Amino acid sequence: MTKRRKFSDQFKAKVALEALRGDRTIQEIAVKHRLHLLPAGVC
Repeated sequence: MTKRRKFSDQFKAKVALEALRGDRTIQEIAVKHRLHLLPAGVC
């Protein structure tokens, strides 16, 4: 079984700000940061 990755508050804020900026789609941000699409949308 694989271990779940833990993300720092700083990383979460960085991803959230990227999403709010609106320069990229959620899917593009998820691919850039190697995230599953659902967690990227929830951030």
